[in-house]
Order: sequence, then C-alpha cells, then structure tokens
Amino acid sequence: MSKDCSQHQLIEISISTAQKVLKASTILNIPVYATTQNAARLGPICSELSLPSTAFQADKTAFSMLVPSLRSILSSATSSPCQVAIVGIETHICVTQTALDLLADGHKVYVLADGVSSCNEGERGIALRRLQSEGAVVTTSEGWLYECMGDASIDEFKAIAGLVKETKERTTDAVRTLCKM
Repeated sequence: MSKDCSQHQLIEISISTAQKVLKASTILNIPVYATTQNAARLGPICSELSLPSTAFQADKTAFSMLVPSLRSILSSATSSPCQVAIVGIETHICVTQTALDLLADGHKVYVLADGVSSCNEGERGIALRRLQSEGAVVTTSEGWLYECMGDASIDEFKAIAGLVKETKERTTDAVRTLCKM
C-alpha cells in the first residue's frame, strides 16, 4: 500500500468497491448479508453503502459475522455449501474470522482484495496471505464479478459490463492501492 494513503482513504476505497459489489448483487440477484460490530458503541453500517432492503442485517459482538442466524440461513440455502464474497474493514480481524468460519462450514470463500482494508497497514497483507493458504480465494471485485457471470451470453452481462466501465477508474485506484499482498 502507498505510504501516502491515510487510513481514511483506504476505508473510502473499500467502500467504493463495496458499493460496486452491492450494485452487482442487485443485477445478479445475489443475496447480501451485512453485520455491524457492536453498533451501540461503534456506530451503524456507513450510509454510503445503501444496502438493499432485502439484505440480511445483524449486530454482533463476535468478530466473525457468522452469527447463529446467518449460519442457519446459509446452511439451509438451496445451493449449500454457498459461495460467499467478503468485503469489509479490519481484514486481520472480522474479515479473517468470518472467512475462517465460512471455510470451516464448507463454503467457498472469496475475499475481494480491493474491498478489504485495515487500520494497521501491515496486518492486511499478512491476513490475505493467511486466508489464501487456508483455502479462501483472494481475488479482485472485477475478477469475481466475471467469475459469477461465467458467460457473456447471460442477460445480466450488459448491465455488469456497464457497471465495470462506470467504476473503472475507482477500481484501478483500488487495485493499485490495495492489491499488493
């Protein structure tokens, strides 16, 4: 990561990627699961994310977002084990513990490297390398979107291609800044 980037800038970059992923989830009809870490003390999910009304939301004190209610939803999903993409802050804490719990439950986990950050710059790369060695797929949001689609002949391709084009500059900045493991 660039020494010129502040913690606030890194979080803004992660938010930009999360916004793209949320828009894509609507286009591709992918369910969204979001948690807050002790919202009474640390505050709500940032308003810039504009979660869809159908999003599962829960507050937690555990560092993993795989709270019992979400674990139940995922285990009863028609395509269980699920494929889960993770974006968020504190890569070395909540993202790591969530990914490890999901992997332990047999799910395929994608950690979107341009959508995760940390307040301690050195922790992020270590966490991503660990997660990759544990079996998570560490990739970029754009790579993940195209993997989700699988084929340009699907009806949603044009909308996703438009979203990728619309967010190209922000994605380039995010990858340049955050995707150095």
